[in-house]
Amino acid sequence: MDRNTIYGLILIFAILVGYSVWMTPSSEEIEAKARKQDSIAKANNFQDSLAALERTKQIAIEKSRDSIQQSQATVNGGMVSQTNNVNRELLGVFANSGQGENNLFTLENELMKITISARGGKVYKVDLKDYETYDSLPLIPFDPEQTHFGLNLFVQGKSINTDNLYFQPLADETGFYVDGDNTRSFSMRLYTDASDSTYNQNSYIEFLYTMKGNDYMLDYDINFVGMDPYLERGMNYLDLNWGTEMLQLEKSVDRFNGPTIYYKFYQDDVDFLSEAKDDEEDLVNRIKWVSFKQRFFSSTLISKDFFQSAKIKTFTLENQHPHYLRSMETTIGLPFNVAPEVNIPMEFYFGPNKFKILKKYDLDLERQIPLGWSFFLMAWINRYAVLPVFNFLEGFGWNYGIIILVLTILLKIVLFPIAYKSYSSSAKMRVLKPEIEEISKKYPKKEDAMKKQQATMNLYKQAGVNPMAGCIPMLLQFPILIAMFRFFPSAIELRQQSFLWAHDLSSYDSILDLPFNIPFYGNHVSLFTLLMTISTLIYTKMNQDMMGSGQQQLPGMKTMMYLMPVMFLGIFNNYASGLSYYYFLANIITFGQMFLIRRTIDEKKIRKQIEINKKKPKKKSNWQKRLEDAAKQRGYNPSKK
Repeated sequence: MDRNTIYGLILIFAILVGYSVWMTPSSEEIEAKARKQDSIAKANNFQDSLAALERTKQIAIEKSRDSIQQSQATVNGGMVSQTNNVNRELLGVFANSGQGENNLFTLENELMKITISARGGKVYKVDLKDYETYDSLPLIPFDPEQTHFGLNLFVQGKSINTDNLYFQPLADETGFYVDGDNTRSFSMRLYTDASDSTYNQNSYIEFLYTMKGNDYMLDYDINFVGMDPYLERGMNYLDLNWGTEMLQLEKSVDRFNGPTIYYKFYQDDVDFLSEAKDDEEDLVNRIKWVSFKQRFFSSTLISKDFFQSAKIKTFTLENQHPHYLRSMETTIGLPFNVAPEVNIPMEFYFGPNKFKILKKYDLDLERQIPLGWSFFLMAWINRYAVLPVFNFLEGFGWNYGIIILVLTILLKIVLFPIAYKSYSSSAKMRVLKPEIEEISKKYPKKEDAMKKQQATMNLYKQAGVNPMAGCIPMLLQFPILIAMFRFFPSAIELRQQSFLWAHDLSSYDSILDLPFNIPFYGNHVSLFTLLMTISTLIYTKMNQDMMGSGQQQLPGMKTMMYLMPVMFLGIFNNYASGLSYYYFLANIITFGQMFLIRRTIDEKKIRKQIEINKKKPKKKSNWQKRLEDAAKQRGYNPSKK
């Protein structure tokens, strides 16, 4: 194996190992996590105490309520229970809405079923109808019982959150179904009180939901009507609290594409919190949208104008149920001015992280799919080459294992000239190897290193060989290698698609489940990863045999080259089987290319051409001429060779 190929592979290995080391928590982080767990335990104990106190208080309220004569009043066709002084003290003009039944309402279209709860008037549950979890359950991205969503209001000196109040549907209906291009709206209203037993129908906060038949987007408007007498003057924003616990939907968790919060600055770029660890941030600038993002699905709140600011946070709770993944919270500042009527237009996106679906909204939502956006070349490769070809091949209705095979063949055909150039350069270097060894024998001392290098470069120049010619093709292929590393694990098209023994190309394929866990490897055996590792070892052996005994020039490199595939075995064993399958196919096709190129390259002809090049007069470059002219001006006449 030549020096440039080794440098390129070492660079890849260093990046992967360095990233793994970087993602490993330090001792300080482990101690901080332990302190955090202790704090959580104390907070839980404190919350338990508060809950017990609240239960005692509720019992007292119930006893007090039993002693009060109950009355019913009918206003505008609605029945309202008489409230007590405790609710009036806590909730003010919303006292009548402090109690009620948590009725559920269903809004359904062709793609999803959304449940709205009376308590909070919020989106309680989302069921994506075309998808299911890895264990064949309905795909519900977040835990309904652990979701809170409400406005923080300051009403007549009282701090009130709408998540604790009961909304009423505008019409006497339990929901609707809409299909095609049709749209329907559903209104949930939180009325102020007209008396202890009646509502003021002219003063309310409205959550208005509008659904289209064939869309993952749900319009969401907050309307304030007749609320100006109750709200504090001078307000210029409202806080909207949104938090939930995300559920595990896939068999494996991708550490490079884990659950986190994405956000887009208003008329600016997209950013996100850490995918591998708990994180938080205060966003003081205007925001366009905030998204609770999982590997293949996201729940996004989008402003049709902008959000004033946002506080976002991801954290992990201990001892949760088996499907628990991570908790997410945000407090969003909504621009607001007190007026008789105020409209805050927004929309929700609940759906898959599929590029062509997200792209059509023109909101940069597709930037949540990790296609290598931080490096423009990787993003271009995935966006303008891999994705279009992949989507084109999908149209034939083939199995996705066949699609990956065809895609790999096409990529190898496109890269063949680069591979040929690399092998050709290696052949030239191999022909010159005896002369390079003679130069090494001529200058064995360390102090002659400069003379040795100069003599070697003169040999390359005389022979017409560029020592960087083998490295440049390697650098050109590296972005494609990394682009594939990002594409396959994040491609929702591979989700739950089977091929041969792999049940899900987006997750690991297991042919043997181990009764124990092996550090850095896991508790199962992935056959595609094993095949990839074996083929890489064979490739390394063939390449070294083809290039010659390079290990004599670079001691220890032979061991390093055989160690790298073993490291990949641990890294890829828990990764997407589609990626290991692709790398395995790439190795097999490379074997064929090596055989073909070896048959077409004649080293005797290369030797003859090098000898001819040595006899040709060498034309001085413009740079060398300028150096010599500068030297002459200083009175120095360089010797001619």
